[in-house]
Amino acid sequence: MRFCAKLNYLSLSRSYSTVTPVTNTFLEEVKKNFIPTNTLQKTLLSCGSAAIALLNPYRGDMIACLGEITGDDSLKYMRSRMLETPEGTDILKEKPRINSQSVSFSTLSNMPKNTLGRVYADFMCDNNITADSRLPVQFISDPELAYVMQRYREVHDLVHATLFMKTSMLGEVTVKWVEGIQTKLPMCISGGIWGAARLQPKHRQLYLKYYLPWAIRTGANAQFLQGIYFEKRWDQDIDEFHKEMNITRLVKS
Repeated sequence: MRFCAKLNYLSLSRSYSTVTPVTNTFLEEVKKNFIPTNTLQKTLLSCGSAAIALLNPYRGDMIACLGEITGDDSLKYMRSRMLETPEGTDILKEKPRINSQSVSFSTLSNMPKNTLGRVYADFMCDNNITADSRLPVQFISDPELAYVMQRYREVHDLVHATLFMKTSMLGEVTVKWVEGIQTKLPMCISGGIWGAARLQPKHRQLYLKYYLPWAIRTGANAQFLQGIYFEKRWDQDIDEFHKEMNITRLVKS
């Protein structure tokens, strides 16, 4: 039985995750964190956050700000895609959260090795990532669009884990292309473009030969990942998950 003590997550009474809707709690959170901005302020925030994120791609706060300021149309598109499936509709209705209060990582880490839940828990442990690190939405007034953005942030690590992409620059750029194609978020598209420019020559060759073509195929052909109710699939075999989602693992030959 494997457990990553570094993460120090809280165990819950339920076996995998909570199932109680947290809609009201999230609406209260949106109201508490919302910062109103006018057109000029949005322009300044957009330009400033883009410039800082370009200089320092590890500034998560600037990337989050850029995503919110520039993502309105994309968030509406994402919501419409989620409403096309029962799972996506349930997500929007129930507004589940992925954090240490809603997911029992100690339980997931003890699941069979090839299950989605175990793959996710191992990824978080191996990369020393906490599910509580995602910033709250601040600049989106529409509660449902704010949730779509929050959901995107909270499933980002799940996308990494299920695609078997490391948190290296090469892995991040690859995931950004998959997400950009699926979500249309300008933040993801620009991250894929400008992030690739930062790759070292060896990684750039791998990126152009294997990772980029694979990311484009995956983004275009896979099921809409933002509309997957991952929390209800923890015990699904990862190979079965890939088959259902039309995902083919990257093979470098």
